[in-house]
Amino acid sequence: MAAVRGVLASVLGMIRDGATHIAVATDQVIESFRNGLWAGYKTGDGIDPDLWAQFPLLEGTLSAAGVVVWPMVEFEADDALAAGALAAARDERVDRVIICSPDKDLAQCVRGTRIVQLNRRTRVTFDEAGVLKKFGVPPASIPDYLALVGDAADGYPGLKGWGAKSTAAVLAKFGHIEDIPADWRDWSVDASHASGLAQTLERERDAALLFRTLATLRTDISLFDDVDELRWNGPTPALDGIAARFDAAITEAKRRPQGR
Repeated sequence: MAAVRGVLASVLGMIRDGATHIAVATDQVIESFRNGLWAGYKTGDGIDPDLWAQFPLLEGTLSAAGVVVWPMVEFEADDALAAGALAAARDERVDRVIICSPDKDLAQCVRGTRIVQLNRRTRVTFDEAGVLKKFGVPPASIPDYLALVGDAADGYPGLKGWGAKSTAAVLAKFGHIEDIPADWRDWSVDASHASGLAQTLERERDAALLFRTLATLRTDISLFDDVDELRWNGPTPALDGIAARFDAAITEAKRRPQGR
């Protein structure tokens, strides 16, 4: 139950910090439509069974706490965060949308200072200028950047030789993969071994475009009709029973003899 308690404490901390509307997206299964596009895409293999078993409890606890939960099956939690952020930002009553996740693919969702990304572990918030400073490219180029550099956490390798610095230099000028000239002599950017990079891209362009599809978060998911559906109005009575279970589990753990 430790993971559930940690997430609940984090969410309630956001509310104490001033969040008025809040939603949490979860992965009910790790696999998504992306696994059908790339065989090496991340799966649930290797996840601690004890951690996995806490997911239903997490969703129930958050709902009991009065928090909207978006459990994802076909899509991923990051897709829901992207779609929800964009939908909320369309509402003129919304002052600011904060995406609370350190995942670098969510940097593509940042818009000016209206949609920002917060890493709660480091307490660092990235607006559009922050994304540009961190990655060397604007949010709109993040899927292209990840496609070329790769994302080990999601299971796609990127293109050989395309490191962070060279990729940022090329995309800062051209923006998207399809706009990168085939002839490296037309680049006029500070990129090491540009001729080799151009040859690799020409040879593996289809793979790069596929990786960009994997990296592009889906924003065409319907999650709510009105942003007021996300308003936090306090916990439900069901939270008391769940809290009692947590307390009982902690008490039981303290009673167990400690091994030496």
